[in-house]
This record gives sequence, C-alpha cells and structure tokens, in this order.
Amino acid sequence: MIIEDRIEANVMIWQERMNRLIKEHGDYVISNVTVAQICSGIRGVPIQISDISYVDPGSGLRYRSYTINEVLNLLPRIEGSIYPMTGAIYYLLMGNEIPTYAKAMNVEEEWKARAKVPQYVYNVIDAFPETASPMSMFSAAILSMSSQSKFYQAYANGMSKDQYWHVMLDDSLDLTARAPRIAAYIYNKKYRNNQQIQADENLDLAANFAHMLGNDDPAYAELMRLFMLLHMDHENANVSAHTAHLVGSALSDIYLSCSAGLNGLSGPLHGLANQECCNWLLSLYNEYKGVPTEKQIREYVEKTLSEGRVIPGYGHAVLRCIDPRFTAQMNFAKKNLPDDDLFRTAMNVFAVVPDILKATGKVSNPWPNVDAITGTLQQHYGIKETEFYTVLFGTSRIMGFTAHVVWARALGKPIERPKALTTRHLEAMISESSYK
Repeated sequence: MIIEDRIEANVMIWQERMNRLIKEHGDYVISNVTVAQICSGIRGVPIQISDISYVDPGSGLRYRSYTINEVLNLLPRIEGSIYPMTGAIYYLLMGNEIPTYAKAMNVEEEWKARAKVPQYVYNVIDAFPETASPMSMFSAAILSMSSQSKFYQAYANGMSKDQYWHVMLDDSLDLTARAPRIAAYIYNKKYRNNQQIQADENLDLAANFAHMLGNDDPAYAELMRLFMLLHMDHENANVSAHTAHLVGSALSDIYLSCSAGLNGLSGPLHGLANQECCNWLLSLYNEYKGVPTEKQIREYVEKTLSEGRVIPGYGHAVLRCIDPRFTAQMNFAKKNLPDDDLFRTAMNVFAVVPDILKATGKVSNPWPNVDAITGTLQQHYGIKETEFYTVLFGTSRIMGFTAHVVWARALGKPIERPKALTTRHLEAMISESSYK
C-alpha cells in the first residue's frame, strides 16, 4: 500500500522530533491562558500540533506547508482535468510530499477496490424517518461500520502499539472510499425518490461522486475535484477535527472518531455555515426578485446587522485576509457560470459587505471565507437542497480527520485529558494573586 509505505518511511523521523521537543524543551512555556480564554471556549489557545494542515492568518490554509495556490498548481491531475485528483491531496496529507501521478492514481485505485458499502449500512439509512436530517443519516451510517473495524478486531487480539497506525490506516482507506457512495445514497433517497445511481468505476473518486449525485456535466466533476481539495482539512483544533482527534485519542476506531467529528460539523457555528450562507443569499435574491443593486444590498445587510445577526460567510476566527478557498471557487465560477444570477448576487455582496463591516469598527476580518460562495456553485449544478451541503462538506473533511488520527497513532500521541477548574478555584486564584 503506497501511502502506508510512505508513512512507514517517515514515522521514526517525526517520532524523534516529537521526543526531542518533549525531552529538551518540555518546560518551555507557549501560552499563558487568561480567565477570559478559559471562559470563552479556549479560543486561540495552542492545544496541539497540526503538521498536516495549518491556517496562516496572512496567507490562509496550508496543506503540509503548501498554500492553496501551490497545491492547485503542483498536484497531479487526471488527463484533461484542470483540478488535481482527490487521491493526490489525500496522499499529500498522509504522506507529506507532493505525489507523482502514479502515486496519486494508486490511491484512487485503492479506493475503487475498497468502495463497496455493506448492505447493513444502507439498511441503517433506510430505517430513518423521511424527516430526518441528512447529516444524522450520514453520521449513523459511518458509525455503523464500526462493527467491522479492523482496528477494533486487531486491538482485541492484542496488537502491539507500533502497529496501531497500520490498521487505523487500513480502516481509514475503507471509510474514505465508501463515504462518497454513502453520501450519494442519502441524497438520492431523500431528494430523488430513492432513484439510486450506480458508481462508474472508470471515474476518479470526485468525478464518480458527482456522477452518483446525478450530474455528469464535466464541469461539475471539476467542481467536485476542487470542492474535495478545498474542504479536506483545516487545522486540527476546530470543533469537528478536534472532536475526531479527541475520540481517537481514546483508541476508539476511525468510524467512531469520524462519526463524532461529523456530529460537531453539523452545528450552525461550524460546518452548517455553508448552508446558512446560501440560504441568506437566496433570501436576499428573493427579497428583491432578482440580482440586487448595491443600494439594496446595503439596505439588506444593515437590516441583518440591526437584528443582531452576522453576515454569513464573512469573517473568520483566524484569517485576516480573503480566504484563498473563496478565491479559488470564485475563479471557477467566473469561468464556468459568470452569468448565473446567484453568483452575480454573491459577487455584488462581495463588493459591498467588507466596507460595511469595516465601518462598524467591530470586525477584525471583514473578508469572505470559503462558505460565502460554496452553496452558490452547488445551486448552479442542481444540488438545490441546502441542508445537504454539510454532508458534502463532511464527505471531504473525513479525509482530514483520518489523516490526523492515523498520524496520532503513528506518533503514539496520548489520550487527551485537559484539566477543568471550578468557578471557586478561579476566584480563589485571582484573590490570592491580588494580595501579592
């Protein structure tokens, strides 16, 4: 297995780096945590190492130190395609190097060999009522596969610790191969009267996902290659990634870990944001019965802000620049759907909103993030059901979850167990320090 060989060649190097840091600099103080940080979700407090991806405030998301633009330019792609194949970016996250075409294709072929979804998984999805959310179905379907986890079976049989990551990787490749088929099954069940579309084994993973969602437009296949690349990972400390890592740190198998991560992704303050962004744009468009003018946008934005709400898709907890993922999608849209009304609406909002947010004096980052335009592109290609967008997101993000969990097991990272304090503890500590 080509990814396994690549990780094997690097594990000792990274273990030595980690051990040296702990041994030689274990007492080095990184951050003094304030009461405000403790009481506000430890926002911005360094809590772990994330070499697989990192969000640079000034340049955006980096995969293994490469910027989004570098990744788009350097990774191999299917002949005739503009965007890299999903197997290439997954290899980069796992293997810490830009793969050759052959190595990226090896990952794609590995997925094809592992993509068959057990029937019981579909039975779990079918057991849900029609009113169930697609994310509930998706999380439960992923969770159900824990019953056949190779890691769980090997652990029960006394596997040694240095082998944990090998079996975790095996499970991860199974999961990432099956996730698009499970997501497509949910979409067709909920929104296409259960008219299921069979996989096309001749297609790469992203193009096959587009096909199973009912769209064989080559441009949509390209969009899904871009979508999978842009949404695959985003550091390891956001709600969903950290949840998957935390559950995995207890040596839970990859299905348990990723299902937990997906549950975190489902929240409106996290992964559900792409749905809310698109709904807000649609509301704006419908309010004025067409592409709004600058004056109308200002009116609508000010009304939104006066109601104590934020403008969905604008601002970011870390970034202090326009999200490069937004720019990549915008460039795709300018080429493929420049006259689309909802895209034109999104571009008009982009021209107006940052200045309005700057003028409030309360916003540290007035620029658009990836969610500001994601749903607009899906709408154009017929995926109109905004509640499904988080499933699309989750299908890609599972790949980032698995990369972090596999490497955590390879490096022997311990179970996470931070310390909680009572309010009385804090008050006593503050009182004591005030007398010094």
